Amino acid sequence: MYSKGILTIKSYPKFFWALIISCFVAVSCNDDNGDGNTGDPYFMIEDDPTSLTVSVEGISQKYVVRSNRDWEVVAQSSVDWVKAFPDEGDEDGIFSFDVDPNDSFESRTVNFAFVVGGEEQPVLFRIDQEANVPYITIVDGEDGISVPSAGGDVNVSLETNVEWTYVLGDESWITGVEQTDNSLVLNAEKNTGLERSTTLTIQSTTNGLTEEVEITQSAGNVILEEDFSWLTYGSTIFYTTSGETRMDSWTEEEMARGWTSTENTFTSNQKVVYARPGFVKLGKTNYGGDLISPPLAELDGPTDVQVTFKAVPYETAGGTQDDNNLVVGVVGPGTTSVPSFTVNNYPDYDADPDCVLIWEDENSTYTFTITGATSETQVRFLGGAFDLNGVGAGKNRIFIDDIKVEIIN
Repeated sequence: MYSKGILTIKSYPKFFWALIISCFVAVSCNDDNGDGNTGDPYFMIEDDPTSLTVSVEGISQKYVVRSNRDWEVVAQSSVDWVKAFPDEGDEDGIFSFDVDPNDSFESRTVNFAFVVGGEEQPVLFRIDQEANVPYITIVDGEDGISVPSAGGDVNVSLETNVEWTYVLGDESWITGVEQTDNSLVLNAEKNTGLERSTTLTIQSTTNGLTEEVEITQSAGNVILEEDFSWLTYGSTIFYTTSGETRMDSWTEEEMARGWTSTENTFTSNQKVVYARPGFVKLGKTNYGGDLISPPLAELDGPTDVQVTFKAVPYETAGGTQDDNNLVVGVVGPGTTSVPSFTVNNYPDYDADPDCVLIWEDENSTYTFTITGATSETQVRFLGGAFDLNGVGAGKNRIFIDDIKVEIIN
């Protein structure tokens, strides 16, 4: 019996309802969580590239794959200069073509196929790489190579991809010692006379290449000459301090060149001199540092000498300038013609952002003399004072390079 307007649902056992619900769940799972291999197969690379042209330097180029099948990237010929990584995947993914530098003088090409769900796709992917070009470059040879009057080994670095030979215009005072793929070691005799020079020619007759550089040795009266080219720490940019290395941490080989510094007792006995690429920095905030040369061992007795050097004062990136007092003196016998210099050739970071041109500015060169120098004399440069707390700006950092000492009588 039922009343008008009221539907009475007959009661069924619980297992009946459980069966109905499980069927709905099963259908739902099949609809929402397919295995990815249903529907029409598809495969594409984003932006649809079909080729890649690569320079001699090589490249690692990434690509995004969209697919609903497993796929493979297969080279159509045996090559060792390019590979796909990874070379297989399942559905969406990323792979890259990694192309090595081309050291040969021939261009090269390879095709890759894409195999999707076991079937090769109709379009191949082509990779072309340019041929290399023979070259010889003498590193840092634009301004010639300088050799101190004391002589010794001369290291010539090359960038080249060919076999080469060399010729010296004058082998009476400089000769070859060792040749490797990218370097040449020469040895110069001590010069007791006037300045002399010769031409070094690097050549590859097979490839028709020739490079020349002038080698100049200082006159015999130059008894000390230092350009700090053996220091390679930090940045050429004066206000970039990362990487610069205090003398306390220089290598044994670097310290063996004879340059030293006084331990600053005001700052934990540190040697407050910092190596940069091809020059040094004296001092830090609140504390000065000095640079002391090796003894002038070439001198036989009391002698007058002239000291020439380059110096630049510190300036921050924002234009704040340090004090600029450079004290000069000697350790051992001798008297300097002046006690100090005002080093006021502050850098212009807009005109010279890498801080390279300022070293060639004539205003960066300073000169003084030492009377009565002997073989025990050492030249000394000090940035202001060892304790700069409360002195001026409290900062007197100065950069030093290209120190030369020559006999003047």
